[in-house]
Amino acid sequence: MMLALENSKRYTYADYLMIEDEKRYEVHEGELMMVPAPTTSHQRISWRIERIIGDFIVENNLGEIFDAPTDVVLSGDIVVQPDILFVSKDRAGIIEEKAVAGPPDLVVEILSPSSTFSDSVRKKELYQRYGVKEYWLVFPEEKAVEVMTLEAGIFKEYSVAKDQGQVSSKVLDGLRVDLKEVF
Repeated sequence: MMLALENSKRYTYADYLMIEDEKRYEVHEGELMMVPAPTTSHQRISWRIERIIGDFIVENNLGEIFDAPTDVVLSGDIVVQPDILFVSKDRAGIIEEKAVAGPPDLVVEILSPSSTFSDSVRKKELYQRYGVKEYWLVFPEEKAVEVMTLEAGIFKEYSVAKDQGQVSSKVLDGLRVDLKEVF
C-alpha cells in the first residue's frame, strides 16, 4: 500500500534526494508517498514482462528498458518509480545518471490490492498529463493486461487480454506478449 506520510511539507525532487533511509518513496505533486517492497509474485511477473519486452528492444535496437526502483522525474514535485519503463533511443537524452528526467515512452505498472487506486487512477493521470505514450496495467489476480495509448492527450484502450491470448504494443510495433508467458 502506498502511504502518504503525515506531513504538511511539500516535497520537491531536491528534497527527495536528501532522504537518507532505505525505504522507497515517490513524490506525487509535492506529497511524499512511502512505497512498500513488492511481493515475490509481483517480482516474478515483473521479471517475465521485462524479459519479453527487453528481448524485443535489444533484438530491434530500439532503446533501453529499466525496472523499479528507477526514479522518473516528471516535474520538480513529481517523482515516480514505475515497475518497468522503456525509453526509445531517439529520446535517450532524458536518461541521466540518477534518474530518467522526463516521461518514458512506455510504462508498466503491476497492480496489487494496495496499489490499485494509485496505479489505475493517480499514476495513470500523471502519466497521461506528462505524455507517456503507452501505459500497461497488469492485474495479477485477474491474469489480465490492459495496454493504453495516448491519443489526443488521453489514454485509450489499445489492447487487452484476460486469462489467455496476447496483448500488443503500439509504441513497440510488432511486440506481442502472450499471457501464458506472464502468469
